Amino acid sequence: VVGAVDYKRRPALRLKHGRWRSACFIIVVEMAERIAFYGTSSNLITFLTGKLGQSTAKAAANINAWNGVASLLPILGGVIADSFIGKYYTILAASLLYILGMGLLTLSAMLSSSGCVNNETGLQTGPGCSLRLQEIIFFFALYMVAAAQGGHKPCVQAFGADQFDGEDPEESKAKSSFFNWWYFGLSWGCILGITVSSYVQENLSWAIGLGILSFIMVIALVFFLCGTTTYRYIKKDEGQRPFKRIIGVFIVAARNWRASYCSVLDDKEAAYLNPRSYEPGQFSAG
Repeated sequence: VVGAVDYKRRPALRLKHGRWRSACFIIVVEMAERIAFYGTSSNLITFLTGKLGQSTAKAAANINAWNGVASLLPILGGVIADSFIGKYYTILAASLLYILGMGLLTLSAMLSSSGCVNNETGLQTGPGCSLRLQEIIFFFALYMVAAAQGGHKPCVQAFGADQFDGEDPEESKAKSSFFNWWYFGLSWGCILGITVSSYVQENLSWAIGLGILSFIMVIALVFFLCGTTTYRYIKKDEGQRPFKRIIGVFIVAARNWRASYCSVLDDKEAAYLNPRSYEPGQFSAG
């Protein structure tokens, strides 16, 4: 396959690497990530107003801030993947961060806040109360999840598309089918995350619900690693990394922003602007 290598940086073989054998692993990873993300985000308002005792207004403000950060971080994830470590290692790092974040969310749900919140005032009461610690761990873990999905979101679909050669008629057709199945997995991940996960959190236990999501992400990482030897990895020259070129332009511009206008004038313009460079008799009417 032109422009593709295997995990040992050898030329990728069409019959051995890529195509559906690799794409299936990636679809499972996407489905699991969506279950974890929506299973966490869909019920945040209940957790904040219930377990953490926040007012509805404060909880809504915290959720909006988190959603805003989560929406922007895929830009950073795309830059890191495109310019530095590649899509595979970005997905791998994001998955590890996801597992760590989900584990800490589970821990925060397990911490007891009983007796910490006055049901009438909603204020923290009692010495040695663990509510503040629970809140710190929860928000730290929540933003770790936002950072993790920022690595997943721009890379998983693109890495799946890399498993098909667009120049080959058969694989080009399979590539179109991959996007359909990828979206199918994404949609089912959202549905399961919003419904089943929310039900478990509400009716059984927050710790159990978040713990299940953590376990799902562990399984997703195992699936992703199982496909390592089958993936196609696209080689990119330095000139093919647009984000790196864009960043380079800004760096050069920052270094030169103090340069004066006169320093870029050519000799003819400088002579024209400097009256002392002319001698008497040089001027003509023509």
